[in-house]
Amino acid sequence: RLAALRAEADNAVARADEAEAKNKKYEQLLLEKEQEITSLQHKISVLDADLEKTEAKLADLKSAQEDGEQSKTVNEGLQRKIQLLEEELDAADKNLKEAMDKLRQVDVKAEHFERQVTRLEQERDQWEKKYEEANEKYRESKRELDELVTSMEGL
Repeated sequence: RLAALRAEADNAVARADEAEAKNKKYEQLLLEKEQEITSLQHKISVLDADLEKTEAKLADLKSAQEDGEQSKTVNEGLQRKIQLLEEELDAADKNLKEAMDKLRQVDVKAEHFERQVTRLEQERDQWEKKYEEANEKYRESKRELDELVTSMEGL
């Protein structure tokens, strides 16, 4: 019976050693799994941070795209305004050229009329001189006629 108890005790010790070995194996496995969980949790937090950064970048890009579209619209409007202003400038240049041509024509006519005025003033001066001479001759002739009449009355 003692031998059976010893055999039983040896079996119990062997089972206990085996159970301890299994327990150490499971504790090691548990430790590895906990480390894996910690590692995965760290990866999750890093990925969450990356996700937040990516979402922020996406929001910025969407905002930039909207700004770009608004800028494009504004740019198109400004391009149209520039085109209209250039057309107005061309029309104003054309009007200016026409006005300058008309001004040159008026200047030419004014010079022509000034020459005519100068010529007519010279003619007037000549006629006034002739008038003065003719008037002087008339007075001289009248005086001579008056003298002749007086001398004839005295005869």
